[in-house]
Amino acid sequence: MSAAAKESSSFAALAGGSAAGRIQPLPPLLYEPQVRAALEEDLGRAGDLTTDAIVPAGTHARAHVVARAAGRVAGLDVAAAAFRLLDPSLEVENVARDGADVEPGDVLLRVSGEARSILTAERVALNFLGHLCGIATATRDVARAVAEANPQARVVETRKTTPGLRMLQKYAVRCGGGSNHRFGLDDAVLIKDNHIALAARAAGSDPKAGGGVAAAIRAARARVGHLVKVEVEVDTLEQLDEALAEGVDVVLLDNMNPATLRRAVDRVAGRAITEASGGITPDTAPAIAAAGVDLLSIGWLTHSVKNLDVALDIES
Repeated sequence: MSAAAKESSSFAALAGGSAAGRIQPLPPLLYEPQVRAALEEDLGRAGDLTTDAIVPAGTHARAHVVARAAGRVAGLDVAAAAFRLLDPSLEVENVARDGADVEPGDVLLRVSGEARSILTAERVALNFLGHLCGIATATRDVARAVAEANPQARVVETRKTTPGLRMLQKYAVRCGGGSNHRFGLDDAVLIKDNHIALAARAAGSDPKAGGGVAAAIRAARARVGHLVKVEVEVDTLEQLDEALAEGVDVVLLDNMNPATLRRAVDRVAGRAITEASGGITPDTAPAIAAAGVDLLSIGWLTHSVKNLDVALDIES
């Protein structure tokens, strides 16, 4: 890894490390509003008509949430919050732990108490848990493939997250062994192609003739604080040279093939963090990592993964 990559950037510092160790749990204050909103959405105007009509009040039950498929766990505390927020008298126990791998049939969580409450909170709890486990599992798989090709490279997600769930989805990426990119627009400067085009126009130059990258970087440096990192997206090696001349912190090498990425990494020569992005899949990730980049940013980790199959079973 380059010397620049070893420095703590505003987004890399939030990575949370590998899932090999125990994952730092999220404070309930960060996820309870989302869980509460989901419960309110599900309960609607009249509550759980089905459960209230069928299950007598005061019926006690014990249930367990199980994995129906193999995967990586994320979001147990979030799922547990659905039960506790609906009915604080429920007893909820995390059996597995976030960041752990499970097999089909493994128990993830146990809950006991008022049967009506268990059934009413079930879907919200499973929706959060299945989604977050799906992200963690996909991240784990691609991170393992990347590690085999380049142990120093890290997998990160993007801002292509579900509105309102970004913090949870990024947490799931950490559970999968990935790291986090910036959390929001105020976290770091990321200059993209449209910024470059508009910066070139403001400077009275043709974006295709060069100069837009430098103009955008200079404008950003003049505005933001000294602790804010600046990253720029480049499509060509010529743009890369322009960015490096301005002392940029991170270069996003967009949609470059492995051969071009190798040339780009050689040109950077440790002067900036190198990030590959653009249509990276589990099949293409190893070759991209082998090109020597520091980061691989993958949007589908949060916007297109398949949920892990989890279920709640009432004990007889």
